[in-house]
Amino acid sequence: MEAPDLALAGVVRRNPEDRGGLPPEVAVAGDIRELGEVDAALLCGPSRAIPDLAASYLAQGINTVDSYDIHGDLADLRVRLDAVAKAHGAVAVISSGWDPGTDSILRALFEAMAPRGITYTNFGPGMSMGHSVAVRAIAGVKDALSLTVPLGQGIHRRMVYVEVEEGVDFAQVRDAVRSDPYFKNDETHVIQVDDVRALIDVGHGVRLERKGVSGSTHNQLFHFDMRINNPALTAQVMVASARASFRQQPGAYTLIEVPVVDLLPGERDALIRRLV
Repeated sequence: MEAPDLALAGVVRRNPEDRGGLPPEVAVAGDIRELGEVDAALLCGPSRAIPDLAASYLAQGINTVDSYDIHGDLADLRVRLDAVAKAHGAVAVISSGWDPGTDSILRALFEAMAPRGITYTNFGPGMSMGHSVAVRAIAGVKDALSLTVPLGQGIHRRMVYVEVEEGVDFAQVRDAVRSDPYFKNDETHVIQVDDVRALIDVGHGVRLERKGVSGSTHNQLFHFDMRINNPALTAQVMVASARASFRQQPGAYTLIEVPVVDLLPGERDALIRRLV
């Protein structure tokens, strides 16, 4: 609704009766086909639902943008969706948020600037939407909040606050969280609380650090730091990626494969004159 070159066709919800506070002029449907001609879809659902959901939309010739955040699996997802997108003349921009997403672009730039070295990505402190959704999907969980606490050098602690359904054994929920792929590789603390809503703050952040070598010159130090509203930034990057999808050939792309200029509204020549 804020983009100067895009129009909102509508919102698809599992329960179209629940408008979720959307303005009355926004169409809400239970199926995208009810919205008429749609060029692109922003897939705002759990990462584990994205592979099948994206494939179904691409098969209809609709471009897709998602914020898939399972780092270890996204390269395989790209390969899978690339074949579907090319077969139906569509474009998928995957893992389009801030990490993976815009942080991925920065990591690539850091490595181009100092080919030898180490980059650390330090998340938080803040609420991880993907991790929180993963906990809420566990049987017996009424609500959950996962906070990411940076310990430095890319190591993180997960603080998981869980509200369980009545009669549910919290110990079983705790064990399920710790064994989930989202958490099993990090120090994870699971804490039972009475009301998760009292704890929620959607703020987040990241600090990227690289110490490396440019040519034969050592001690090149790069830092990028931001503090953000997590869903707002994710949504903004997804909208920019939808714009960029119309400027790519059919196939699936991560953000490091998309020209940065394609994320911006306006004519390329004017953008180059203003930004370069």
